[in-house]
Amino acid sequence: MSFDLTPFVKTYDVRGLVGSQLTPEVVSALAAGFVDEIDAAGIDVVVGHDMRDSSPEFAAAFATGARARGANVVSIGLCSTDETYFASGSLQAPAVMFTASHNPAIYNGMKFSRAGAQGISLNTGLAAIRDRATEYLNGGGVVPVETPGSYREVDVLADYAAKLRSLVDLSDIRPIRIVVDAGNGMGGLTVPAVLGTAAGLPQLPIEIIPMYFELDGTFPNHEANPLEAKNIVDLQKAVVEHGADLGLAFDGDADRCFVVDERGQAVNPSAVAAIVALREIQRVRKLQPEGEIYVLHNLITSRIVQETIEAAGAIAVRTNVGHSLIKDKMRETGAIFGGEHSAHYYFRDFWGADNGMLAAMHMLAEFGHQDGPLSVLSDRYTPYSLSGEINSTVKDIPAAYARIVDAYASIGEFDELDGLTVSSTEGDGAFWWFNVRPSNTEPLLRLNVEASTPEEMQSIRDAVLSLIRE
Repeated sequence: MSFDLTPFVKTYDVRGLVGSQLTPEVVSALAAGFVDEIDAAGIDVVVGHDMRDSSPEFAAAFATGARARGANVVSIGLCSTDETYFASGSLQAPAVMFTASHNPAIYNGMKFSRAGAQGISLNTGLAAIRDRATEYLNGGGVVPVETPGSYREVDVLADYAAKLRSLVDLSDIRPIRIVVDAGNGMGGLTVPAVLGTAAGLPQLPIEIIPMYFELDGTFPNHEANPLEAKNIVDLQKAVVEHGADLGLAFDGDADRCFVVDERGQAVNPSAVAAIVALREIQRVRKLQPEGEIYVLHNLITSRIVQETIEAAGAIAVRTNVGHSLIKDKMRETGAIFGGEHSAHYYFRDFWGADNGMLAAMHMLAEFGHQDGPLSVLSDRYTPYSLSGEINSTVKDIPAAYARIVDAYASIGEFDELDGLTVSSTEGDGAFWWFNVRPSNTEPLLRLNVEASTPEEMQSIRDAVLSLIRE
């Protein structure tokens, strides 16, 4: 049997079907390739996993392969993805997290980090890990070294919770009531530890109404993907029914967080990014009165994010979409914060890694230190009209690009940082822009549009979609 791992070793992580693509044999080979590629023989390697039925077996298979190549496995057991980043950062150890995030139960995957929670993508080591694993699989299996690595188990949940509490102080906010939908994912473990008292930390002035906190990798209530509107309907209803101040929804591995206001309306992730960016700029400026402060935002966040960063006296850096790319850019620029349209939020003081819980805590702190409802706060940071991401199946992507360029050549400015972005040239306050990006894995074009008015946004959206789908 010849093995080909290319279909499920993706740009930023491994994501495949359990049993047919991901098996214990394949996982052990990937573990061996990981240890070899990052030269981890003789040092600690952190292994964490989510609540999927296949995750414990895969974590054990990884430990077998890693130890065979000489790594000392530190198992942190059930955890969120950002807990794995915490362990990687605090222990200064490379790490792997077994999760398929928001994907259905038939999937699982692996997210790799170098020491210090530094992400690994195809261009920065994942392709080499894949190729080394393929050689082992096609060559008869993992070859053990003379001195195998050790194995130990460590519980990091309490230290992780204490770390987040140290970064955002919620002890003096006004009493608030929140509904939290964990989607049967890892938020069911981390929310009670960080925002409650399950990790032995003091009680906060927060009443938590839990939804779907039972860890269940079959996702019996809804997909653990709050980016899809249908998956936050239960939360929206519960916030209104309980008269809560706001709602939080976490994805399956709890590294992304979405916010709902007291009306049950979703708060745009760009508004969250702007609010958190401002808080981080103000915090760092108190500690660092002089010098430049950098904040990242990907190119399809709302214009309000850049405007908020610059109005606060910081430098806004526009980036590609993608968590490994943004983590690399965080290190390159020394940025204190980074925000994405997909509700990934990155923090310099959390080793540059993304952490949805930290973003949620910033939102709770901002809300809890002012008197008005969340809707007033979020509306202030949602002044423009966004389309959201619209996917179209396209057989000939270059031809679609050519039609767009022909149509907008005389009325727009172009750049190709990530896909194709076309912006208006108006200077009187009215504006529009759109971005078209091809999918990394499917014959899709992804369209995002923003404009100063809903009418202009709809006009541009419909015009560009007609060009894409012609």
